[in-house]
This record gives sequence, structure tokens and C-alpha cells, in this order.
Amino acid sequence: MSNSNFVMLVDKNNLSQITITISADVNPFGLQRVLDYIKYLEATSKSKAKQVDADKLADEINAAWWNKNKKRFIS
Repeated sequence: MSNSNFVMLVDKNNLSQITITISADVNPFGLQRVLDYIKYLEATSKSKAKQVDADKLADEINAAWWNKNKKRFIS
């Protein structure tokens, strides 16, 4: 399969926006994952949180969820 049919354009419209134009042949699931990652980057761009703190919070949330729901999975 040749990549010559796929065109991607990146245009920085102004100081606050970037437009990306891609072929309609792109896999929608993969594209959604890329968009979700871009949303994450945008949401965290000004965060001063450290990854270790985010990981610790995620571990605490997961542990609390598991303690609340483990009866549903373990007989």
C-alpha cells in the first residue's frame, strides 16, 4: 500500500489554534485515540502537577474503587 494517497496538512492559523487536515481514510478508532491524547495535552499544558503525584492519585482511586467493587468480581 502506497502512502502517496494520504495527505496531512498542519496549519497554524494564529497564536492559539492549529488546524490539522487528514484523509477520510484514517481509522476512526485510532484517530479518536490521537484526539483524546491531544485533549489530555491541552488540559494539562499549564499544570504544575508532577507525574509521580498523578500516579499516586490514580493508585489511590483504583484501590478505593477495587475495595468498593471487588465483591462483584470475586465470589
